[in-house]
Amino acid sequence: MPDLIELSCIVNFAFYLTQIYLPYVTTINLSENSSVANTYLAGLRDISLQKDRLRFRHNLKKLGQVMAYEISKKLDYSTTQIETPLGISTIELAKDKLVIIAIMRAALPFYDGVLSVFDEADSGFVGAYRTVDFQTSKSVRTEYIATGNLTGKTVMLVDPMLATGKSMLDAIHKLEAYGTPKKWIVLSVIAAPEGISYLEKNLSDNTTLWCGAIDEKLNEKFYIIPGLGDAGDLAFGEKI
Repeated sequence: MPDLIELSCIVNFAFYLTQIYLPYVTTINLSENSSVANTYLAGLRDISLQKDRLRFRHNLKKLGQVMAYEISKKLDYSTTQIETPLGISTIELAKDKLVIIAIMRAALPFYDGVLSVFDEADSGFVGAYRTVDFQTSKSVRTEYIATGNLTGKTVMLVDPMLATGKSMLDAIHKLEAYGTPKKWIVLSVIAAPEGISYLEKNLSDNTTLWCGAIDEKLNEKFYIIPGLGDAGDLAFGEKI
């Protein structure tokens, strides 16, 4: 039987291991609890409905609204007094200075939903895409960024599909040139475990990843399985 000193050493070593190996990124999977979000997600996945681009964009927007509402519960709040015609009302209001950044082009309807909830937020846009030789190089390019100063802001990065995580990480690294945010919030409708793991290993501890659903895996072409296909093409038409 181990003595008290040995037990103490074991406990301390176990705690040390958790500090080394626990991921820095907090991941929240909305599909762990059933909600109306399932209705919009089902509509996005259903191949029999995907030819209706308007409906596809609508479902992306509605999911953006639902996820924005859930995120609002985790923001920082301060007490504010509001004068009404009959007296004073005390209420908690969010004090985060928000910037919502869309990873174009697939994110635009999703971003629109998030912005319709946080309607006083600043906005930004990032153009990122997989290179032609992505299957072998796994490289991405970020060639367009439009945003203001991010220092001290809560930055929400919006992209419906988190596959490998490489384009998201590249966008974040490029955006770091525009200031140091208070925290990063990454929103995806569907995420692959590989992409989540990649971000957990490469991002700092002030990052939260919100997923509408976490799927099974990536296939050999790095598409999410079962996923929903190419969100950009389904929303806006095929690329040349």
